[in-house]
Amino acid sequence: MDQIFVLLQHWLVAFLPLSLQPVASVLLAVVAIVCVFPALFALTTVFERKGLARIQNRIGPNRVGPFGIMQPIADGIKSLTKEDIVPSIANAPVHFLAPVVLVVAVFMGFAVLPMGRNMVLVDMDAGLLFYFAMGASTEVSVFMAGWSSRNKYSLLGAMRAVAQMISYEVVLLLSSVSVVMIAGSLSLTKIVAAQSGYTGIFPHWYIFTPWGLVGFIMYAIAATAETNRSPFDLPEGESELVAGYHTEYSGFKFALFFLGEYLAMFSISGLGTTLFLGGWSAPFSFLTFIPSWIWFFSKLMMSIFVFIWMRGTLPRLRQDQLMNFAWKFVLPLTLLNLMVTALWRFMGEGWARWGVCSAILIAAYILMGRVGMYKEHFGPRRYRYAE
Repeated sequence: MDQIFVLLQHWLVAFLPLSLQPVASVLLAVVAIVCVFPALFALTTVFERKGLARIQNRIGPNRVGPFGIMQPIADGIKSLTKEDIVPSIANAPVHFLAPVVLVVAVFMGFAVLPMGRNMVLVDMDAGLLFYFAMGASTEVSVFMAGWSSRNKYSLLGAMRAVAQMISYEVVLLLSSVSVVMIAGSLSLTKIVAAQSGYTGIFPHWYIFTPWGLVGFIMYAIAATAETNRSPFDLPEGESELVAGYHTEYSGFKFALFFLGEYLAMFSISGLGTTLFLGGWSAPFSFLTFIPSWIWFFSKLMMSIFVFIWMRGTLPRLRQDQLMNFAWKFVLPLTLLNLMVTALWRFMGEGWARWGVCSAILIAAYILMGRVGMYKEHFGPRRYRYAE
């Protein structure tokens, strides 16, 4: 069962001539990725609506199909049949290409994610570098959408989104560097292999180290901001920017932006699983008989659950709070974590490095979080109403 999809791929490819087998093998893997993750997107939209409804004491979708499970199909038909309106003064080619570039760039990131044992489309030595190169393309698509719309609200939303994404992408990159320092490779399959061992029944996941825990928290914060999820969903601040950079999009183009956002959430959750949570490895040594791809997708869906939970729980930040948090707290702590990672690497085995590294990180958190951020006067929110 662990290798069922790999064996099925080899069985199907064996019917073709030897010269066509490599191409057919890649095409089959691409088709699997293109089918699985949009299907996962459809299920997640129902899961999110039901979860938010539960948090907010509502019912949620319950009309289309049993328990509302067919709601994504109704949403897809609605998006396909709605009129595609393009502003007369918009740059039509760029306006059309923006959502396409977004979706293509996100799909390219899945190519290097190991989703199970021997289940990776392209196993390259610089897989992590390729992933971040593709991820940076999404910022271009966001700016293309805002600029081509010829709408000042769309442009402001795009500029705000790009500023946010660039600020937190620095944190995302640096939090991943600590994993590269310990694993000694940019290959995502080798990073998973470095975490595949066990001490007794417990795994050697990087999150179970002081630097790994802090790196994972910084990565999770940056990933939330990169995917424009609450409480970092400022690019879609409807109270001041209507809908942000995709204000002038409708119909299937808007659906592509919606799809791209969720695919990016899957992709960045899959990378976090690979870097800090052991990828497809089991959480305990006695559970290794369960197929590896089940563990990978279980961890990914648990991350999606946390995204949904935060959306229904936390209020949206202000723009100044968002940028201050990035540059005055998250980035300095991530830089310090790199030095702590180097210290962990060269101190050798033993409990001494656990104590030293933990003490440094806790002291830095208290100094920057409890003392430094007080100067920003982040008090309770005060609401003023018109007389």
